[in-house]
Amino acid sequence: MPAQPFICTVTPQFLPEQTDPAQGIYGFSYTVTVTNSGQVPAQLIARHWIITDATGHTEEVRGLGVIGHQPLLQPGERFEYTSWTRIATPRGRMQGTFFCITENAEWFETPVPAFELSQARALH
Repeated sequence: MPAQPFICTVTPQFLPEQTDPAQGIYGFSYTVTVTNSGQVPAQLIARHWIITDATGHTEEVRGLGVIGHQPLLQPGERFEYTSWTRIATPRGRMQGTFFCITENAEWFETPVPAFELSQARALH
């Protein structure tokens, strides 16, 4: 298993246009930046997200790639994408894992640190 070559950062944002409190629907986007800080090219192959709302309800999402891509990152390269999700409460959190492989066919996992989903006024 190679040293952890990918680093991830996430910036979430509340989406009022995807939100309907009367229906218990709160939309959030999240922009993920993946940077290859390793010494060899590596590819992001699949993802696993754990999405939890304020009541503790958890949903898991798994799939190949991210937004239809399986980016191959050279050392020092970055890949950024934006996606979105809906939860039933104005606050929640997400965390995940990217499953990756180096050009030498060594598999590794890249954790995506937990981040808060929060409608701005829900914090006050």
